[in-house]
This record gives sequence, structure tokens and C-alpha cells, in this order.
Amino acid sequence: MSQFYQQLATLTPEQRALFERKLAQKGLKSPTANTIPRRLQQEKSDQTSDVLDTAPLSFAQQRLWFVQQLDPSNTAYNVASVLELTGTLNVSALAQSLTTLVERHEILRTSFSKESELDNNSTSNSRQPVQVIHPAGQTVLSVEDLRLTENPATAANQTIRALTRSPFDLTQPLLKTVLLQTADDTHLLVLNTHHIISDRWSVKVFLREMTILYRAFSTSQPSPLTPLPIQYADWAVWQRQQLQGETLKKQTDYWITQLAGDLPVLDLPFDRPYGVEATYSGAQYPLALSLDLTEKLKALSSESQATLFTLLLTTLKVLLHRYTGSEDIVIGSDIANRDRTETEGLIGLLVNTLVFRSNLSGNPCFCDLLSQVRETVLSGLAHKDLPFEKLVEIINPERHLNQMMPLFQVKLDLQQVDVKPLQLDGLTIRRHPLPESQAKYELRFNLQDTPQGLSGQIEYNRDLFDEETISRIAKHFQTLLAGIVENSTENVSQLPLLDKQERETLLIGWNQTQRDYPQSQCIHHLFEAQVERAPDAIALVDNTSSIQDRPDEIHKAITYKELNERANQIAHRLRAVGLNANQRIGICLPRSWKMIASLLAVLKLGTPQIYCARCRPISAVGRPK
Repeated sequence: MSQFYQQLATLTPEQRALFERKLAQKGLKSPTANTIPRRLQQEKSDQTSDVLDTAPLSFAQQRLWFVQQLDPSNTAYNVASVLELTGTLNVSALAQSLTTLVERHEILRTSFSKESELDNNSTSNSRQPVQVIHPAGQTVLSVEDLRLTENPATAANQTIRALTRSPFDLTQPLLKTVLLQTADDTHLLVLNTHHIISDRWSVKVFLREMTILYRAFSTSQPSPLTPLPIQYADWAVWQRQQLQGETLKKQTDYWITQLAGDLPVLDLPFDRPYGVEATYSGAQYPLALSLDLTEKLKALSSESQATLFTLLLTTLKVLLHRYTGSEDIVIGSDIANRDRTETEGLIGLLVNTLVFRSNLSGNPCFCDLLSQVRETVLSGLAHKDLPFEKLVEIINPERHLNQMMPLFQVKLDLQQVDVKPLQLDGLTIRRHPLPESQAKYELRFNLQDTPQGLSGQIEYNRDLFDEETISRIAKHFQTLLAGIVENSTENVSQLPLLDKQERETLLIGWNQTQRDYPQSQCIHHLFEAQVERAPDAIALVDNTSSIQDRPDEIHKAITYKELNERANQIAHRLRAVGLNANQRIGICLPRSWKMIASLLAVLKLGTPQIYCARCRPISAVGRPK
């Protein structure tokens, strides 16, 4: 049956109309109502030979196009893969395979321009961007021989970094393929595209078809691939035609209700605050669950009539609730958006992002929260056809330049499709790590269900987080999952976050603070002795200021010398205004390094007693030095 619908989808608009008219004459309903039609291509006789056709952008493409216009140097949406090929490589067959892929998929030879830029007679600059589809025939693969360089591996990494970190010009086709030879039997194939023409599923399609074509061409066989029923531009046209009228209203009404009111901004455990503008400097931390724990999680999700994804989503919401204290938790997640036969083999940006919002008020037990999240996920999937870009436009949340994504800060993705390793006769193929990565979210949990258990990584913005913090987050997530498996009826506030070692460190190790010290000396005398021993050592770090009040004092580090000098200045000032050791002095300051300096100053002044809010009197005798 799927082959029948694929054949129907290949009909031209004229053939489709004739087919449906004949069915209508016989009183039959057209089976093509559920298929995606091929678009009616425009005649381009008045255009240059470099333009084969144009088509509107999909909603997702439209957002990325605007993002790139705002910052043409942005490389956060580069989609790069590097394959290490070891063995005897048929370079000619590889080049032919890539050329055939570009001929097969229009999106790989598509650029983006405004309509007015294609119309020589137009004087307007305000017309909408369009996909510009170019004819096939360009040289696709470039080859660089690095074997004679001083260090081929270093030279390769430098080349890869330059290729993958260079911004794309959207007015040019957006597939870059380079083959780097580092040894007689070793090549690195660098594939780089912009996200506007690709997604994770597309990469799998590309690599699968590339290997099929390589096998055929290396043995002088023709391409075994059947023609595509539709192209990405056909899907983009169909998407816009579908999202109208009652369909659009039904979708938008649901999401407006779901995301009504002020959306939460989570106070995540940042090591550094947001900057003035969003940054995309990314890093990854590995995350792996044992096979035993994975199997227990699958069993629990089955007993609870929930998917593994829903169980992981609920757990992540508990973790964020425990970190932030927020009862309103919003997390984003991608869906492949390829539930139609015609889209399974397409390369292009079809992925959609859904937003799942949950209320954790009242300290529910985990099993009840899981039921709530399951209903939220099911409802969201039932209204998945509204593109995320359209959702942002409708919700229109308050945006800030330092905000990485609208609507949510944390993302969870679970890949459950079995990904088989690439295999070619005479070649060993493995993924080559990229020198750098970029982050489009504050935090992203990216997991895959493998035969060895759940594994993946936490992707994070390293301008906000240190690796040590992400390591703790990963450990807490794993501990939380293990605790849920043991007792899924426990209230979310009582589920364990700390493993045995971390609990002992917090409760015992960090509380063993008793130290011997000279009983005949006052606190400020002991402090002054430390100043003499290590004047440039850090005495304290103050992270209590807000970026709105004093951005320069965020995470301000104060040395012993600086703190002592400031305390002396305050003590001399107090004495200058007539205060002496026989008077009581009250201190009213927020928790900060200035409060510590003031306490030391009063002690240095020789005041018998100082009074601090919620504190007992502190006795001291001394003089400022």
C-alpha cells in the first residue's frame, strides 16, 4: 500500500486533477487526499539558467532565515559530520555518489533569496524570502592531500575547524563536502550543511543513501535508489496549504491555553550569569545509564502505561523543580515530524519542537506526576502540526538579547530508532570527533536507546556552566532515576538526589570544621596574621549582587589584603566621626563582602559589642592597624 501512495505522490498536478476527475465521475473518493502532492513548478524562461525553480520557505526555514539575517556570522546552526575512512577508498565512486545525491535531492542545491532579488524589474526590498532551486551539475567533492604536512592530524583538525566554524552564505547552495587524506589508507570526509536544509533524520538519510550509491558505483553498477515521490519544496508548499482555517484554529487554541500566563524563567544552577547577548559556545558531557537501570526504567514505564520518553521527561522536571524551587516547569523536545510515507526519505528541515509544561505544586508523588506528564505529552502530540516558529509568533513571549531560545531553556531528546553503523567493503568507518561544538540551549539532554543501555550527552553552554557543575547534574539525574525505580510512589521532594559519597561529603566532611587556634587572640588579630601570610590569596567570592545593580561585582573575588585594607578604611572613618570602644554599633547590610569588611572594621575599632540582625553580640578588643 505504501508503494501505491508513493506512486500517487509522483503525479504532476495536471495528472492528479485528471485522476481525481475520473474517480469523481465514478462516484469514488480520491485516495490522493491523504498524500502530499508535487507542487506546480513555475516557468523560469525569463530567469538566468542558474535558477531552476523557486518555492516558499517552510515555517522552520523562515525562522532560521531571519536568525541568520540578524547575525550573518552565526555558526550555531551549522550541521557538521566527519567520517574517518580507513582502507582502500575509491575516491571517484565517492565523488559520483555525492554528485548523485545532489541531483536526487533538490534541497542540497537550494539557496535562499528575496523574491525582489530574483526579479530584475522589481524595486521593492520587502518581498518574502524564497527557496531558490538550482540545476544539478556542480562539482560537489573537493579533495585535499595533507600527507606531506608536518603533522597531518593537526592540519586536518585545523581544516575541519575552519570548515565547520565558518558561517554560511544563504544565497549560495549550502552543502560543503571535503575529503582530507591524512595517510595512504586514511581519509576524513567532512560534511557540512546549514540547519535550514537539514536535520538529524536528514543526516541519516544522506549517509545511508551515500553508502548504497558508493557500493553500486565502486562496482560499476547503476544507482539502485528509486525516485523520490516528492521533494522538500513540495512538502513546504503542502505545509502552508494545510495550516489554514479550522486546522490552524484548532492547533493554536490548544497551545494558547497550554502556555497561557507568564512562562517561567528557571533559576538554573549557573556558574556565571547571562551576558548582555546570547552566546553559543558549547560543550558536551557524557551521560550513560547501565543496562540494568535502563531495563528497570522500561519496565516501570510499561507498568505505568507511559513511554520511556515520558518517564525521562517527568524525571527531568523533578530534577529542575528540586534545583530551582519552581513549580511551573517547561521543557522542549523535538519530534521527527515524518509520519507520512513520502517524507521518510526526504532530506530537509522537517523536525518540529514541542513544548511540555507541567505543574509540580502540592508535592505530588512521582507516579501521579508521571500520569499528569503523560496526558500533557499525548495532548501535545495530538497538536503537533503547529510549527514551533508559528507557536512563538502566536505566544509572542518577551524576548531578550541574551536569551538563547524562546519559551524554554532546557531540552530533552530521546532517539529510539536503531542506528546501524556504516559499513562498506574494504573500509572501516567511524565517527571522527569535531574539534568544537556549539550550544543552542542552556541545557540539552540528548539520549539514545542502545543495546548497552541509555547513553548520550548533556550539551551545555560553557559560558554559563562549568564542566564540574554539569558532572553533578548528570550524577543527580542518574541518582534520581535509580530512586524512582526503587519507589515510584515517593513524593517528589523526598526522592534522592545525592549518592552515598556526596551525602557523606555534605553531611559529615564539610561539617568537620573544628580547628585549633590561639585562644588569647581576637578574630581580627587572627585575620591580620593571615593577611601577612598570604596577602594575595582569595579571602572570599561575592556572587550576591544582581547584574542589574552592579554587573562589575558579579562573582567579585576579594583578596585578604583588599579586605583588610577596606576594613581599615571603614574603621578609621568610624573613629573620625566620633565612635569609640564604649559605644554599640549596629550593622545593617545585605549578605555581601561589604558586610564582612564592616564587621572586621568594628572589631578593629575596639567596640566591646556589635549587633547584627539575627546575631548575638560579638565581643572584641583591638585597634585598627
